[in-house]
Amino acid sequence: MDLVSIPANPVPDDVVTGALKTSDGVSLRFARWHPPPGRKGTVCLFQGRAEFIEKYFETVRELRSRGFAVATLDWRGQGRSGRKLNDPYKGHVGDFSEYEEDLETFMKEVVLPDCPPPIFAIGHSMGGTIMMRLARQGSRWFDRIVLSAPMIRLSGSRDSGLARFTARTMRLLGMGSAYVPGGSDTVQSTGPYIGNPATSDPVRHARTKAVLEAAPDLGLGSPTVGWLNAAYRAMGEFADPAYPGKVRQPLMLVAAGRDEIVSTAAIEDVAIRLRAGSHLIVAGAKHELMMEQDRYRGQFWAAFDAFVPGTPLFK
Repeated sequence: MDLVSIPANPVPDDVVTGALKTSDGVSLRFARWHPPPGRKGTVCLFQGRAEFIEKYFETVRELRSRGFAVATLDWRGQGRSGRKLNDPYKGHVGDFSEYEEDLETFMKEVVLPDCPPPIFAIGHSMGGTIMMRLARQGSRWFDRIVLSAPMIRLSGSRDSGLARFTARTMRLLGMGSAYVPGGSDTVQSTGPYIGNPATSDPVRHARTKAVLEAAPDLGLGSPTVGWLNAAYRAMGEFADPAYPGKVRQPLMLVAAGRDEIVSTAAIEDVAIRLRAGSHLIVAGAKHELMMEQDRYRGQFWAAFDAFVPGTPLFK
């Protein structure tokens, strides 16, 4: 379960890596880093769909520079965790509760035994969906959670009733393991910089692409019908107007003003109705806030520092 290191993206120092086995038999890759000497507190980093630990090395360094230990994992079906289907580029799950099994295993076997409290979390995109569901269920793994462009609702035509109906019908017809219509095994984040929906930073885009060229097995193609249907079910919970009021966990939601993947309006709508939450829209930023230009990333980190005790603002 070694990490991939390239000159443009070296592994941060003092890493511990390993593999976990969930109760349903899935192998998960994890990595953790101790905090700097004399500091306490851990940030758990939960990636989005089609991402992998190596993509967040820069983020790991920034968190450790703030005095935190860091712990992260590859969700089932992506990175170098176990993949369910014969085609490894599909990243299939049937229900988002499977990701919750991953998180519970990770917390019990890695974070609680080996990482210093207090424990905080960052969840990006799909990782934000999982964090929102756990917060609503009353899980208290984390003192505070920061969500980066959480997948509350998809943007554009992918959020239409027709899209949801199509995914549900195809799954019922036994096509759950097929790629979504128009999808393929082309690895995400390996396309050209021009027109990409993830980031306006060409250097960070090139860095992610270089990692995937060095280690193609880290990549993932389009979603399966089953994954998309599961995502619609998970996001459907957030459509309940009463949902935000039932979340007691302190949350900070940070949205991207130019997001073409998830709905910024939906994030704002949920955020303003939270009992213990706040939010920020980073105008001009694309979906991957932690992979964006510094002028946008700086706003994300300012929100993080203001919300999470133990960062430089709280020294």
